[in-house]
Amino acid sequence: MKKKKYERPVIQKIENNYYVKHGVSARGYQKKRESIDNVKIADIVKKFGSPVFVFSEKAIREKFKKAQAAFKSRYPNFQFGWSYKTNYLKGICSIFHQEGAIAEVVSDFEYDKARALGIKGENIIYNGPYKSMESLTLAASENAKIHIDNFDEINDLEKVASKLDKKIPVTIRINMNTGIYPQWSRFGFNLESGQAINAVKRIIAGQKLLLNGLHTHIGTFILDPKAYGVAASKMLGFMDEIENEFGLDIEYIDLGGGFASLSHLKGVYQPPEIAVPSIEEYADEITRPFINNKKRPRLILETGRHLIDEAGYLISTIVGQKLLCDGRRSYIVDAGVNFLYTATWYTYNLELEKDTDGITEPSLINGPLCMNIDVINESIMLPRLERGDRIVFSPVGAYNVTQWMQFIRYRPKIALIGINGEMELLREKEKLADVESCERLPQRLKFSDES
Repeated sequence: MKKKKYERPVIQKIENNYYVKHGVSARGYQKKRESIDNVKIADIVKKFGSPVFVFSEKAIREKFKKAQAAFKSRYPNFQFGWSYKTNYLKGICSIFHQEGAIAEVVSDFEYDKARALGIKGENIIYNGPYKSMESLTLAASENAKIHIDNFDEINDLEKVASKLDKKIPVTIRINMNTGIYPQWSRFGFNLESGQAINAVKRIIAGQKLLLNGLHTHIGTFILDPKAYGVAASKMLGFMDEIENEFGLDIEYIDLGGGFASLSHLKGVYQPPEIAVPSIEEYADEITRPFINNKKRPRLILETGRHLIDEAGYLISTIVGQKLLCDGRRSYIVDAGVNFLYTATWYTYNLELEKDTDGITEPSLINGPLCMNIDVINESIMLPRLERGDRIVFSPVGAYNVTQWMQFIRYRPKIALIGINGEMELLREKEKLADVESCERLPQRLKFSDES
């Protein structure tokens, strides 16, 4: 019989956030995940190592088809644009493009990625508060949908128009009060203050640009679909106003993104299955004003998080544990907040690869970084786990592999589970040569212990 390892006893105060009135752990039950799309976690780790991000192609395609059906069944003149900043892995973007999404980018870097994937300029929405003159010139020459953020950008585009000797079709970005707090007022021209109508007049006066679209993005992780109904009504009203007054022809209205996924936003009491609206609820609120509008312009959405978040997992392994002075048990895993950037705002779903017996105890999950802030979950009830046990975090498909940092450790491999269960590599694990590829060492600074 294996001798149990001795640990000194600790008196732990029972906190209300861990236990209910019946004395049962409120957060003690832990779900188990042995596989992703019927591919065993053990087989994934055997092939790709740990930690590893894993995406489900089946989940991506099913989610997109459901969202597409929700909008097109209500308003056929509709188009999805895939938000590159949410996840710009080539394999992920390609899946959305295969399903019919155009590209929505917010930088010259993302524009280049879309073009390299074969997306034509005319099928790229170019957003963002800063666009270089070089990228504006390229986008205008390729007939991209350029969304103007500020008056300086109007000036820049007029210079581009003169250089290309062509009138450039443009869209203006608008911010407004939709009842969401805090109001996103940083991007675009404000509607209520009159700034938006002044931008329209400025474009018309310049005679070098042609306003043919309107765009807004009211926020992120919006849990109230009615806010989109307000935005849609205001945008359509503004469209009618400027068409009637200036004789413009607005071809499309872009309502951005911001739909919530089934992530547990910190500070929201209800679980995401209750708090997060369905895609049909968003679609109802958005399309109703469009259906009632006489012109019925094209509706575009740039959805990101809602479409990809739940398709992403991070498999990690416990590499160490210790008992902290406050009685909590710290489990150190091989993936930290450098890979899971969104841990600041979301409490991930945590699943164990195997059943684990024993009484649960107050625990926290720490990453491997030599930084005190490397905490993935700071308050969770877990059974006693051992070194080598695997933990699966989800949903992690949105923003983590675009906002992750090359900090202290090499970034891991990223895998895709294909429709037929294929295990395919989307991104290699970094090597020293990758990290240092842009560095240059002056000859005078070279050093060797042997010299």
